[in-house]
Amino acid sequence: MLNNWAFRHIDNSQLVVFRVFFGLLCFLESFGAILTGWLKQSLVVPKFTFTFIGFEWLQVFQGEGMYLYYGAMSIFGLLIMVGYKYRFSMIGFTLLWTGSYLMQKSSYNNHYYLLMLVSAIMVFMPAHRDVSVDAKLNPKIQTNAMPNWCKWVFIIQLFIVYTYASVAKLYPDWLEGTVMEVLMYGKKNYYLIGDVLQQKWLQSVLTWGGIFFDGLIVPLLLFKPTRKLAFIVSIGFHLFNSFVFQIGIFPYLALAFYLFFFPPKTIRNIFLKKREFYNKAEVKFPKFKNAYVILFIVYFVVQIVLPLRHHFFKDDVLWTEEGHRLSWRMMLRAKHGAITYTVKDKLTNKKTTIFLDDYLTKKQQRSASTKPDVIWQFAQYLKKEFKEKGQDVAVFVDCRISVNGKPLKRLINPDVDIASAPWQPLSHSHWILPSKTD
Repeated sequence: MLNNWAFRHIDNSQLVVFRVFFGLLCFLESFGAILTGWLKQSLVVPKFTFTFIGFEWLQVFQGEGMYLYYGAMSIFGLLIMVGYKYRFSMIGFTLLWTGSYLMQKSSYNNHYYLLMLVSAIMVFMPAHRDVSVDAKLNPKIQTNAMPNWCKWVFIIQLFIVYTYASVAKLYPDWLEGTVMEVLMYGKKNYYLIGDVLQQKWLQSVLTWGGIFFDGLIVPLLLFKPTRKLAFIVSIGFHLFNSFVFQIGIFPYLALAFYLFFFPPKTIRNIFLKKREFYNKAEVKFPKFKNAYVILFIVYFVVQIVLPLRHHFFKDDVLWTEEGHRLSWRMMLRAKHGAITYTVKDKLTNKKTTIFLDDYLTKKQQRSASTKPDVIWQFAQYLKKEFKEKGQDVAVFVDCRISVNGKPLKRLINPDVDIASAPWQPLSHSHWILPSKTD
């Protein structure tokens, strides 16, 4: 029965329209990175980038060549939008975006991760079978139907994202309003609304609204009597986030997902009025049906399990950052820190204090002052650089950080040579000091 439900065909208006919006957003994200200077500051100017650990080899792309790299992604976005060479374009964008995502963590954003996942999903989607250049050039592939699973993959993915985002907010600093107060304080100079954002009542609304919106929006969109109201609230919620937090295309990508919550006929009547509506409800099994089923079961098991991994690390994830990424822990805390890197020559015992301005951009310095994995990576970089000069060195770090406006506390054991400490992705790093000390 489950197979019949998954492979029962429905009208594909939702997927076709989503492809157009998705391709446009891919173009805007890629080309916008060039126009706004984000690309220059993040992947062109830096001497090196803090990649995801294990992907340091991606730095071969860094530099002026990144303009061509992002230019290619922009073109792929447009090709996806019009549905030309769709499968090739979708694979090309997915590979390039994934590479870009793994290249640097200084501007880490959950919507970058979501875009990577959705791009990979779209590779398997028959999104070019109608209202596309491909369908015009090859009428044999044209159809106004798609399997039911194509719709539900997006709904389930969105449900996972929002649910984990809601649950992650259930901790004291968020519930007490401390996090929102700190976040809004950074917006106090915003034109017209800066003072309003400092109001306690508004911060309380945003604090509790964030929990309830994330936790309830998908069920409310699925329930027909509340669907329209939930959609209207979503528009306000996402536009607010777009303006206040300036998080790129994520608010608009989230709104594009809502296409899958409305009946296909509604989407067809709004966007594709002249197009014939499919309502035969045929069940068609593809050649590799079992492969599709296994692939998506494995995918969603990983999506459900991966955000839970921080529970298996020692100490608080807000402090250690271990298990923080890829877990939909969105805008949950504010951090700042003060740090000193000291390099000690093992032969002469001569100590050298590192001036971060000589190595890192301001954005990179923020990460290298508060995030343990980035601190470890920079220590490795320093050791390598001094080795090229003929020196065998140890790297010691004196770092104090503040989480959510609390007093500064020491994060890293200053007596440990961080450059010699092995990276242990599946266990707690012993050189991170406990978050709770006497």
